[in-house]
Amino acid sequence: MSTTEPTPRLVACVGGYGSSSDAGAGGITVLAVSPDGGKLTPLSRVAEPREAGYLAYSPSTRTLYAVDERKNDGRGPVEPPASVHALSVSARDGRLTWLNSRPAPGPRPTYLALDEHRGVLVTANHGDFDHVEHVFRADDGTWTVGYLYDDSTVLLYGLEPDGRIGELRDVRVLPGHGPDPNSSPQAGGHAQSSAHAHCAVIDPSGRYVLVADKGTDRILVHALGDTLDLVHTYTCPPETGPRHIAFDPLSDRAYVTCEFSSALASFAFDRESGRLRPLDRIPTVAPDHRGPNEPAEVRVHPNGRFVYVNNRGEDSVAWFRVADDGTLTRAGDVRIARSLHPGVAARSFTFDPSGTFLLVADRPADLVRSYAVDGDDGSLSPLTETRVPQPAFIVFAELTG
Repeated sequence: MSTTEPTPRLVACVGGYGSSSDAGAGGITVLAVSPDGGKLTPLSRVAEPREAGYLAYSPSTRTLYAVDERKNDGRGPVEPPASVHALSVSARDGRLTWLNSRPAPGPRPTYLALDEHRGVLVTANHGDFDHVEHVFRADDGTWTVGYLYDDSTVLLYGLEPDGRIGELRDVRVLPGHGPDPNSSPQAGGHAQSSAHAHCAVIDPSGRYVLVADKGTDRILVHALGDTLDLVHTYTCPPETGPRHIAFDPLSDRAYVTCEFSSALASFAFDRESGRLRPLDRIPTVAPDHRGPNEPAEVRVHPNGRFVYVNNRGEDSVAWFRVADDGTLTRAGDVRIARSLHPGVAARSFTFDPSGTFLLVADRPADLVRSYAVDGDDGSLSPLTETRVPQPAFIVFAELTG
């Protein structure tokens, strides 16, 4: 008697930002996704964590991890603290059940990286732009004012066998700042007044964690073990603002969105030493674009031939052809909803596991948009869309139960 393996069913988990004016905003929405991406059907939603700005999924334990992207509100908090949550994903219908959470020291956890083999979860905590004026008497007896800013941190958690988040194993507090004030419209030109880790990516070998610190124009490379140990620092030109990093699954190349200089950079990555070698850097917008722009997410197509970026200002998802030597050529774009400002714009997108379609979390439009992907020329063609209030991040899960 022969047995047939069940056909995986695809769901998309959509993290969103909460809003006092929209009771349906925030939390995580689960969508059923047709195999070709042409149909998106809401299945269920959980309201917490409310500020679910980033997600990661573990197939081995069917666990979804989510940040709660908050800043703790003082000595007597009335809101939950910044934290990371684990939720189980039902193999039957994708329904989410809360498992546990852990505090995330440092405001605004904004990125998650998962290593199932090691059983660890890494977060990058961005910190706010707000400052505190500290009044003190100088050495000469005069009164003066100093300025204190949030710490930005990178956190390493262990994971339990059932997917729950274990103890916090290591905390790295990022030092320094970049040019302040600078040319970014964020925070009135004070977007580099302190360190701001915006991603912490585990390289394909699993040996290193690369942290893009947009506040200090640096990419920090840590060896991944029981702790995070800094082994290399790549310093970008001033006011570059490295934001997100994506690795080519078929080579040792890394691609970086440069938020403040509106550029896409390609690097060769040495998996032995952890060092980065620059290959190319080009604008993320079309030559005729006028006005500010700050790119956010970067993704590499599974075939390794195209890199995709979403622009906040041009308000597009653009794709770039990759040459054999790592040089880049912008090949086209599709336009999405107009951003209100870089902080309220489409923040991310992701490919389905086969790379045949792409979903965009278009926050200003309150939509998740689906596009067919042409693997030969990289182009995107609209398929469908569905309403999800203030979507921020999307991750796929395959259900096989």
